[in-house]
Amino acid sequence: MPWIYLLLAGLMEWGWPVGLKYGVDDKGYHFWPLAGAVLSMIFSGAFLLLAQRTIPMGTAYAVWTGIGAVGAFVLGILLFKEPAELMRFVFVGVIIVGIIGLKMSSGH
Repeated sequence: MPWIYLLLAGLMEWGWPVGLKYGVDDKGYHFWPLAGAVLSMIFSGAFLLLAQRTIPMGTAYAVWTGIGAVGAFVLGILLFKEPAELMRFVFVGVIIVGIIGLKMSSGH
């Protein structure tokens, strides 16, 4: 169950950079995207807290931020037309390998 909590925490990490991106533009601040970002932060932190009860803090934090980084990368390409260059994918692949490696070596 702790790894499910950690996965959920990582997935919730995707919501807050997207909410912040949609929440502020040239026309000002937009309440609902910013509120969604804050809720995403709260739930992400809560699931991380639950995961860290069993998973070592360093492992949990690295996996949590890794899942968030990979998701933000993909969403940036899909939603905001950010560059989809080969080397960006290569280095995100390194993050994914690191996440898998941490899971495999965690003993949980």
